[in-house]
Amino acid sequence: MNFSAETGDLQRKTALVVFAGMAAAILAVQGFEHIGGYIPCKLCLEQRQPYYAGMPLMLVAAVSAWRGWPATVTRGLLIIGGLLMLYTASVGVYQSGAEWGWWPGPTDCGAVAGGDVTNAGDLLSQLVEKKAPSCDVAAGRFLGLSFAGWNVLAGLGIAAIAFLGGFGKANAKS
Repeated sequence: MNFSAETGDLQRKTALVVFAGMAAAILAVQGFEHIGGYIPCKLCLEQRQPYYAGMPLMLVAAVSAWRGWPATVTRGLLIIGGLLMLYTASVGVYQSGAEWGWWPGPTDCGAVAGGDVTNAGDLLSQLVEKKAPSCDVAAGRFLGLSFAGWNVLAGLGIAAIAFLGGFGKANAKS
């Protein structure tokens, strides 16, 4: 594979699909948090960071392919997006394994409870009322997988698409 080989419609569409996948994952977890009331743990928040970093990169990759910027820019951004998704998937594997008891989770896991805190008294009452979630206990399971398990599947799927665009041959621009 020639990393500097011309890019085209495949890379542009791939970048947009990867962006959409990343945005959908973030919208889903934000919905579970803000509508469903699930408080994220430390590892949950860490799994979101690659999505936040990757979304603007995928928009730049789409523009790069559309405007005919150097192929190394477009392909490089797609590959970076794929690597970010592999990272989030690996954190998801770690958390899933801790949830299933296959290995210990982090000892410092916890999250600050959400809500508006305007004074120290409110902060202390929230700390007493709300227990930070543990990284080694699944908040819930759907079809046998926890949120971390679903993130593994999402991360691997999005990574595969990103690598397809990063390493794939260009087709005609439309």
